[in-house]
Amino acid sequence: MILFPAIDLIGGKVVRLERGDRTRCKVYSDDPVAVARSFAEQGASWVHVVDLSAAFGEDEDTCAANSAAIKAICGVDGLSVDVGGGVRSLARIDELAGYGARRIALGTVLVTEPGFAEVAAQGFGELLVADIAARDGQVKVNGWRDGAGVALDDAVGQLTELGFKHLVYTDIARDGMQTGIDVAAYRHVAEVAGFPVVASGGISTLGDIRALAAVGGGAIEGAITGRALYEGNFTLVQALAAARGGGVDHAYQTRDSLSGC
Repeated sequence: MILFPAIDLIGGKVVRLERGDRTRCKVYSDDPVAVARSFAEQGASWVHVVDLSAAFGEDEDTCAANSAAIKAICGVDGLSVDVGGGVRSLARIDELAGYGARRIALGTVLVTEPGFAEVAAQGFGELLVADIAARDGQVKVNGWRDGAGVALDDAVGQLTELGFKHLVYTDIARDGMQTGIDVAAYRHVAEVAGFPVVASGGISTLGDIRALAAVGGGAIEGAITGRALYEGNFTLVQALAAARGGGVDHAYQTRDSLSGC
């Protein structure tokens, strides 16, 4: 199972939100490249990067800071970058591909502009990932702020038809809350999609990672971990071992200093 440590960006800073709420934000670092380099040095082969400023439609300077950070992260040796957040044009896909991103996620446009999403998937193939987030069985868009009027199963069921072969599914109610995962929900989403899912939202212990890994590659391609990693619930080395089905389950109590955002 691929373990994706997460780097969420606002204005070029590494942050985490609770349940996607922009007002509930903590800053973990103002040097995202150093964070990415640290992940690579600890053995990560992938990193999951989210451009929250683009997803929220923030100002040009804030988005430009994120783009600069994403470009620099793509230059970190030995690290493959999976990036998403506010990707709504072929020009942006081209730009991110030019940076060296190995996977580029489309979210909102999957339901608001399915015709565009289909054209993009046909043109960019394996480079593109479907990124679907839901709460209470309903898809949310535009940085998870708005309802799409589309049921989760309906949106996921159309992905193969649109041409997607990779899916990140986020359980919004659990994201950033360290409340544990719902393995059955990810199994279900993978079954509806017809291909494995990358699980996102709620990981709080190494046991959560092991539980996902135990499901097998037929349903779970990978798992994304963010807040639990930054707050020292476990180390990245431990998390990578758990993703391989091994490791010792004990938590570290070290904490990075936090500041409001």
